[in-house]
Amino acid sequence: MTTVNGGISFWYSSTGLPAPREPLPGDTAADVCVVGGGYTGLWTAYYLKKAVPFLRIVVLERKFCGYGASGRNGGWLYNGIAGRDRYAALHGHDAAAGLQRAMNDSVDEVVRVAQEEGIDADVHRGGVLEVARTPAQLARLKAYHAAEVAFGETDRLLLGAVETAERVRVAGTVGGSWTPHGARIHPAKLVQGLAKAVEALGVVIHESTPVTEIRPKHAVTPYGTVRAPYVLRCTEGFTADLKGQRRAWLPMNSSMIATEPLPAEVWRTIGWDGREALGDMAHAYVYAQRTADDRIALGGRGVPYRFGSRTDSDGRTQDATIAALRDVLVRFFPATAGVAIDHAWSGVLGVPRDWCASVELDRATGLGWAGGYVGSGVTTANLAARTLRDLVQQDSGQSGPTELTAQPWVGHRVRRWEPEPLRWLGVHGLYAAYRYADRREAEAHLAGTSAVARAADRIAGR
Repeated sequence: MTTVNGGISFWYSSTGLPAPREPLPGDTAADVCVVGGGYTGLWTAYYLKKAVPFLRIVVLERKFCGYGASGRNGGWLYNGIAGRDRYAALHGHDAAAGLQRAMNDSVDEVVRVAQEEGIDADVHRGGVLEVARTPAQLARLKAYHAAEVAFGETDRLLLGAVETAERVRVAGTVGGSWTPHGARIHPAKLVQGLAKAVEALGVVIHESTPVTEIRPKHAVTPYGTVRAPYVLRCTEGFTADLKGQRRAWLPMNSSMIATEPLPAEVWRTIGWDGREALGDMAHAYVYAQRTADDRIALGGRGVPYRFGSRTDSDGRTQDATIAALRDVLVRFFPATAGVAIDHAWSGVLGVPRDWCASVELDRATGLGWAGGYVGSGVTTANLAARTLRDLVQQDSGQSGPTELTAQPWVGHRVRRWEPEPLRWLGVHGLYAAYRYADRREAEAHLAGTSAVARAADRIAGR
């Protein structure tokens, strides 16, 4: 069987591409202009409109809602947030623990709204299982588990090899850590359902409308300019395409494959009856889910970065990346050796220089933004959107400070990425080091993390 390569992602093979919405017809005015029709932008429009129904809100999207990471991700609705340890160092442990609690609650919030709005996103509350397959990974897993517990996740379980295999039989697993704060979702169903819910509230969405420049009170497109007191940038991995933002957030590539539906005898070998979101503790880590129609969708790094912060063309990925991900699939689950790979695709995620997600509203200009999720955006986007809502309401005098506006990631600034070719050389060098470290740890049965990976972490600023 021929593997479909690209076509945005596998997730649209079941839903079909959405009917196009009208582009911006010309200059217009609004109270709030949201740039980007992914999770962050749509959640922001949703919560603002629910809070203040009379607001005129316009969403501008360059392709269609869910074209980017929101329609291509691994379907992990979980409580991880990029930068928590750094925020603990900057603002104290209690502040970072509060941010973690907000993330835990955000998993429940996404599920609640999906149910309330009638969005069938194949949600399954199976939690998230991280596995270790080498002694070094096991050491990291135990340290990771202890850190999560220290930040208040007392309902997390540390599992031995047998207990982990009772959930999912990943070949060579020596331990696991499971949290209930997670769910498997269908990304495209969630983002498309959210777009419809936003429109039903009275928000105007213009698709096929690329924003070329954002400046105070203006979002500029080839078809006209939207003027608004607040312009909120919600472009995540595509931020580098905006004027003046080339080095703000690096568009990191991630790629995925989806198998054909697996027969019952293969599932009896693998287990995975709880349909947990599944990851590992490798440096070049893997993420996977058992889909509602009994496929395995599995992702990881292929070519990590394209020169000049370029992004892909409709999700197409390299043949070598497909082969590498298939190799990982079979190493994890030997029973899949003969199954077909129905679909492969790629997308980009936003990576700040210090690997910290953040939210900001500049009260002097009315410009706001959220992102830099480093691959943890499905849930983080919801928390960021509610935070943007509160910041806008506070700035406009409709409310005062809230618990969300006091979180340590609000207003966080970071330096820009290095210019080319240093950016390209650095990212490719780092991931070469991580892949080498994974091989070294496995072949030498190292008891702890490879010195090469530790050095790469320091250079990366992680």
